[in-house]
Amino acid sequence: MKKAFLSLLLCLAGVWQAAAASIWLADLRCENLTNPLGIDNTAPRFSWKVLASDGSMSQHAYQIQVGTDSVRLAQGRADLWDTGRVQSDASVMVPYGGRDLKSRMLCYWRVRVTDEQGNQSDWSPVQRFAVGILEEEGDALKGKFISLAGEKVSAPLLRKKFRVDALSTAFLHVASLGYHEAYLNGRKVDASVLAPAVSQLDKRCLIVTYDVTSLLKPGENELLLWIGKGWYKQTTFKAEHDGPVVCAELSALNKKGGWDTLVATDDTWQGRESGYSDTGSWNALQFGGERIDARQLPLSLTSAGLDKLAWENTAEINVASRRLTPQMCEPNKVQETLSPKSITLLENGTWLVDMGKVLTGWFELQIPSLPAGHELKVSYSDFMKPDGTIEEQGESDIYVASGRTADLFCNKFHHHAFRYAKISGLPCKPQPAQVKAYLVHGDYRPASTFVCSDRDLNAIHDMVNYTLRCLTFSGYMVDCPHLERTGYGGDGNSSTQVFQTMYDAAPTYLNWLQAWEDVIQPDGGLPHVAPAGGGGGGPYWCGFIVLAPWRTYLNYGDSRLLERCYDDMKAWMGYVRKYMVDGLLQRWPDTSYRGWYLGDWLAPMGVDSGNQASIDLVNNCFISDCLGALCRVAGALGRADEAKDFAAQKEALNKRIHQAFYKAEEHIYATGSQLDMTYPMLVGVVPSELYASVKDEMERRTAEQYRGHIGVGLVGVPILTEWAVQNRAADWMYRLLKQPDYPGYLHMLLNGATTTWEYWSGERSRVHNCYNGIGNWFYQAIGGIRPDADKAGYKHFFIEPQIPQGVTWAHTTKDTPYGTVVVNWALKDGGLKVHVSIPIGSTADLRLPGNASLCKVNGEDVALPEGSLRLEAGVYDIEASLSD
Repeated sequence: MKKAFLSLLLCLAGVWQAAAASIWLADLRCENLTNPLGIDNTAPRFSWKVLASDGSMSQHAYQIQVGTDSVRLAQGRADLWDTGRVQSDASVMVPYGGRDLKSRMLCYWRVRVTDEQGNQSDWSPVQRFAVGILEEEGDALKGKFISLAGEKVSAPLLRKKFRVDALSTAFLHVASLGYHEAYLNGRKVDASVLAPAVSQLDKRCLIVTYDVTSLLKPGENELLLWIGKGWYKQTTFKAEHDGPVVCAELSALNKKGGWDTLVATDDTWQGRESGYSDTGSWNALQFGGERIDARQLPLSLTSAGLDKLAWENTAEINVASRRLTPQMCEPNKVQETLSPKSITLLENGTWLVDMGKVLTGWFELQIPSLPAGHELKVSYSDFMKPDGTIEEQGESDIYVASGRTADLFCNKFHHHAFRYAKISGLPCKPQPAQVKAYLVHGDYRPASTFVCSDRDLNAIHDMVNYTLRCLTFSGYMVDCPHLERTGYGGDGNSSTQVFQTMYDAAPTYLNWLQAWEDVIQPDGGLPHVAPAGGGGGGPYWCGFIVLAPWRTYLNYGDSRLLERCYDDMKAWMGYVRKYMVDGLLQRWPDTSYRGWYLGDWLAPMGVDSGNQASIDLVNNCFISDCLGALCRVAGALGRADEAKDFAAQKEALNKRIHQAFYKAEEHIYATGSQLDMTYPMLVGVVPSELYASVKDEMERRTAEQYRGHIGVGLVGVPILTEWAVQNRAADWMYRLLKQPDYPGYLHMLLNGATTTWEYWSGERSRVHNCYNGIGNWFYQAIGGIRPDADKAGYKHFFIEPQIPQGVTWAHTTKDTPYGTVVVNWALKDGGLKVHVSIPIGSTADLRLPGNASLCKVNGEDVALPEGSLRLEAGVYDIEASLSD
């Protein structure tokens, strides 16, 4: 069993195995990225996972070597850093401590480890990383920002020929305001799409670096940059130019370790429109789409093909000063290709394509020969109305035929969220082979699996899991991908814990939080949205700056955001204190960058979440939540005095919340809703002697007032979920989730949902970030896997399966920074069997249900002191008898 499990991990992770050795090193990363070509600092951190043939060793020491030459490093000559043998079990985000690194340095590294018996692994394969172009080091891109001159520039092609005398390692650095694709000698430089990731475009432009070594040839070469507007518009970021602009440099490594510029953008480049243009303002509900004119599209991107087209001079574009910094998150890529489920002729002579499920991404259509200039329109929607027509949602593309034999249309600098595509103007039925859709999202990796004996729970889990893929791309998470496409902090807070459980995506949060840092005001105020700013919300939305860095550290052991955001966290808390009256936060004013003052949002009908008492209670409980997180952040950063101060502030606030909102005669807080009751319990407001009566009253009201249904919205779902986990209320939550009617997740599924909705009733958006926080319950309650806040990144964690009546088995895995945790349990013959795997570098405390007894571990009788058992790295088969 151990060997089979390890073999599976090796296949999935693509790890390297040392010959004649029992220790493997896997998933080597620098700055939580694999072989990054442009990091944003000169003090990188290194991570690796350790596997062993028996699964139960522990790392006793490591040695890291870093050098400027891969061949010499493989020979043991590390000219930048050699740690020697360091006695430590550290393997996550180990900080660099060698010679000073500089902008543009290309470096190589490797690592080996030793176990407690003195057995040593072989060296890992040599990895690489490059320091990006760092302005703070006095460096800058060599090119100028260029585009076509004039107004209403759409998606131009920009080209330049250059010569190469001798081949060597070559990097292309591209900073575009708007999207870009790069082609060298007619070939796309990599598989990424919709580059770069998002940023606060009026303050920052991200540099994306590509290794183009294999695409260069001796003699004449040609670099082509294809750019599109994306978010860079006068309607969104007050763009200086009415069209996309780009600054790029292609450089080759010389024998002295420096870089020689082969070509850079300037006004000697040639350009022309490509045939793509953007039809939307990219304001809410106005995203439009692309107009693709096949008469203008180049037939070939080779130099010979491009020479046949008419070209004009480009112009250097004067753009305002902004920071140019390396992109530090995974790129977008096409993740899945879908074929249509059905193609139906509608009464009005249009074709309705059903892709089978909602997706975020691109639509592709191959059409037969049509007269030049013939126009087709494709409208997109996530919903089909009962009469068989789609709900118009402001998204559509226009295709203009070339008049040639056939045309192939596909999105490039836009994306849509849709299940249905309505094609107008096509005189013949498209065949299934001529239609495709492409799911596009960030190239983060899945980090969990869950399946259990209850099909309804599996369906809810899978819907949430897939929805999060549709919402998380371009280095941030959106509320919805089509109507607003905005990085709301409230939606982020609602889903961060579950997304970080389900996916390995620390770099996504590094990029997103950078945008939040860029929008904080001088007085500490924050908008509800980043990038861009603005949006409706409340403190729960702004406070993303506090909870997201903490949760990223908790789940990934990555402290970078704690260090980067700590001052901004404190600044925002200072802003909060300005609006506290008699110890409680009161409504703050709307500003030019922020509106509204919400508590919960989009709770079911009949829940008075707009009641002022509920709003004030929820927001003050949230501030208590933030103070608790800040206490832990300060502790993790070694600021003990500040941690004590935050703890004292939290205690004082909790007392005021109880005094102001508790109604003793009813045993309720504020309105007595599920959120108004569970949030005070969760953050420590409720005195211990009142806890049981408050809990009982909340459960009674759920049964009677809400008919056993869920009664919370965007803010409430993750809070209710966490409360249920902490209170071991598995049966209670199970009953809520099994309700088939409104409001509930099965209600969505029974009404055809493939992604979660914005409203419990199914209005407006059917792919949204309101109710996904429930996903954590499957892992932390049924699977029982919970991180330990005192030893972040699953260095230590808890395993405590909660078994609701009606579920007889569950299989759960969670990939952590140390490796994969496996918890499989089953009820059988009056007992409980649990199979557990703990990765090397971690420990876990296993707690079995309270009615468990006569425990055996790997066939041996084991006592359960205080009901729990400490497990080191290894594989365990546990059996326990269960009393009635």
